[in-house]
Amino acid sequence: QVQLVESGGGSVQAGGSLRLSCVASGYTSSSNTFSSNCMGWFRQAPGKERERVAALDVSGLAGYADSVQGRFTISKDNAKNTLYLQMDSLKSEDTAMYYCAARQSPWCRGFGSESYAYWGQGTQVTVSS
Repeated sequence: QVQLVESGGGSVQAGGSLRLSCVASGYTSSSNTFSSNCMGWFRQAPGKERERVAALDVSGLAGYADSVQGRFTISKDNAKNTLYLQMDSLKSEDTAMYYCAARQSPWCRGFGSESYAYWGQGTQVTVSS
């Protein structure tokens, strides 16, 4: 079973930076691997719906929510089975639990959170103003 484990969350002041990591393990099929999956970062704040923050497909095409465009960068290291989210110029409204997720498909664009098969447990990000 594929497992995703996030790390890197914490508390930071507004304007600061954090780098989240997500290590994937348990891929056993040659037809379904970390490198062949669309990977995404989602977040959910208390009382709010889950929001897709960023996603990265196998061609390297990244997509971002308008609220984080220009501040967050998603990347991955296939050799390490690790997904990253670099978060700069953090704002108080970025406070949320952050989750990484994987689709059993190379492509991300146009697909909602319900299409992601694997999810991590989340890492908390708290930004104080």
